[in-house]
Amino acid sequence: MSDLFVRARAALLETDCDTKCAATQSLKADWDAGALSSINADVVEEVFEPGRPAKPVLVSPRDVQNRSAYTLEGRGALIHAIAHIEFNAINLALDAAYRFRGLPSEYYGDWLQVAAEEAYHFTLLREHLRTLGYEYGAFTAHNGLWEMALKTAHDPLARMGLVPRVLEARGLDVSPALIEKLRRASDPRAVEILEIIQRDEVGHVRVGNRWYRYLCVQRGVDPLDTFRRLLEQHGSMRLRTPFDTTARREAGFTESELVMLEAIAEKNNRKSYE
Repeated sequence: MSDLFVRARAALLETDCDTKCAATQSLKADWDAGALSSINADVVEEVFEPGRPAKPVLVSPRDVQNRSAYTLEGRGALIHAIAHIEFNAINLALDAAYRFRGLPSEYYGDWLQVAAEEAYHFTLLREHLRTLGYEYGAFTAHNGLWEMALKTAHDPLARMGLVPRVLEARGLDVSPALIEKLRRASDPRAVEILEIIQRDEVGHVRVGNRWYRYLCVQRGVDPLDTFRRLLEQHGSMRLRTPFDTTARREAGFTESELVMLEAIAEKNNRKSYE
């Protein structure tokens, strides 16, 4: 029986895309088969940077190439940007399984499931990118998702509160418009892939909500007040309307949370015009 955390760390640090995706899928399959042990639960070797290929070159978000869907290059840049998000999401899910110890076995199963689905999404997007004449790494990208992982590395409550419930939930909001844009650009395969991703991402955000609330109960803290505090510390400026409230409700957001998020986002909108 192999060690879950040793395997998760190896997959997290793997730099080759194909090998990382295969290792992630194998990790989930072995977990489901009962072939992994989580006995070595107290030894955490810090991971400051996940494994990634030499390209794409990482730049500031404002310097990432134009993503218009209506030229071949622009559509390539757009699909590349989404693929990069999914690649980062593999690392984030693996890190959630590797870094935080002493949680119920269902927690690790959930995040290995998320990691395997993110690897599937990345593979679909990279294959489609190739049909457009580009490889993953052909365009620049940014590192915002992993930067939030580092900010929340000290605390699983902060990680669950801010990565799936803010950053990944943002994907629920923007995906419908992206799908419609790619439909107008006559790219039915891209539309099909993004619809798969949108379906699965609802489940990923739901996983974040599940374990966020679990940890709030374990610590005896109020979920809404704690979420507000986390947003004030790290994430409030990432909130932008409109929200896909239907998808967010399906993913487990409460009405009180949605009201609070709308109020914070509206405040951000007003600041942007001042």
